[in-house]
Amino acid sequence: MSERLQVELATGRLSVQVREATFPLETLCGFAARNNRKRGFLFLSKVLGKHWPARPSLMRHVHEYLASQLDLGPGPWAFIAMAETATGLGQGVFEATLDRHPGAEALFLHSTRYRVAGRPYLEFEEEHCHAPDQYLYEPIQPAHQALFRNARELVVIDDEISTGSTLCNLVSAYRAQNPNLERVHFVAITNFSGADSDRRFSARLGLPLRCVAALHADFTFATGDWPSTVAAPSAVGDNGCGPGQIADDLGRFGISRRIPIPAADIDALAAGLPPGARVLVLGTGEFMHVAFRVGQQMEYRGYDVVIQSTTRSPILVGADVGRRLIFGDNYGEGIPNYLYNVDPAEPDRILVCHETPAEALQTLLETLGPKCRAYRYTTLPETA
Repeated sequence: MSERLQVELATGRLSVQVREATFPLETLCGFAARNNRKRGFLFLSKVLGKHWPARPSLMRHVHEYLASQLDLGPGPWAFIAMAETATGLGQGVFEATLDRHPGAEALFLHSTRYRVAGRPYLEFEEEHCHAPDQYLYEPIQPAHQALFRNARELVVIDDEISTGSTLCNLVSAYRAQNPNLERVHFVAITNFSGADSDRRFSARLGLPLRCVAALHADFTFATGDWPSTVAAPSAVGDNGCGPGQIADDLGRFGISRRIPIPAADIDALAAGLPPGARVLVLGTGEFMHVAFRVGQQMEYRGYDVVIQSTTRSPILVGADVGRRLIFGDNYGEGIPNYLYNVDPAEPDRILVCHETPAEALQTLLETLGPKCRAYRYTTLPETA
């Protein structure tokens, strides 16, 4: 039996009709109002580790389910996740796929809103977003460049699909670099793009396409009287990152293996914690997946762990957003960042995973208080 839901938000009324679901709607997402006149609502994922604290084991379960639904032919395969919200989800699905297909020729990248001088990239737009410009960098390593230009199948991952326009924009930009692409897969936790979306997207792109999701539904949104809130600050900075601000050897510039987390790093991060301690592992902006992997290892050791990430997305307090913290940007662009549904007093320890220099975290660490420990991840050699 299908599920029907109506949600009253500060910006209007959201109606959802579930058509098919592997997980209950309430397990997968809540709802919130965005301070964004292009789209006044948000499907607030409870299994993404972005705007809601999520358990690593549940996140992993979703990654594995989505990977299991991919009907992939002979490689090579390219996986591309959408910034900022789905960077961690995409890498989780990629790693779960590698677990199912050891030795597969596959590459993972995620889009970004950061510019690095001298690095070639593809540009596309996310029209409804508060920060519409997105960039997809070409891989750095020659072997990854070959995978990027010769993949037979493309897997594009986002947290939710509504119109699908952004994903189609990305595929069109990518095909200019790889005209031999044969098939496309759109993957999301929730798919609101309609019952005939496979056919419509395939016709638009001129390629066979299939949408994979944990829940398929339809929605309507009736805009109400817009609340008298302060206009959201710009989420677009100078889009320029200096040397050492972002990692070269992770998903933004191509990776073809799982991210290893050294056991010694987990030992250090867990030092002094009593058994069963409550731990919040926090990612920063697009840098989400390391937080998941750290949280996964902490959960294996018996700690009570949730994952979340900071964001530049402006969401209004209300509905399923009960608390909002605001602090400075750690990427040096002067953009306000937010953390939702977190009370810094509750965890016994907060682990902040970051790729930027430590001094850039000052305002975030001051906001979260003395329970914080910062963890700047350093990747291991490919042979590790």
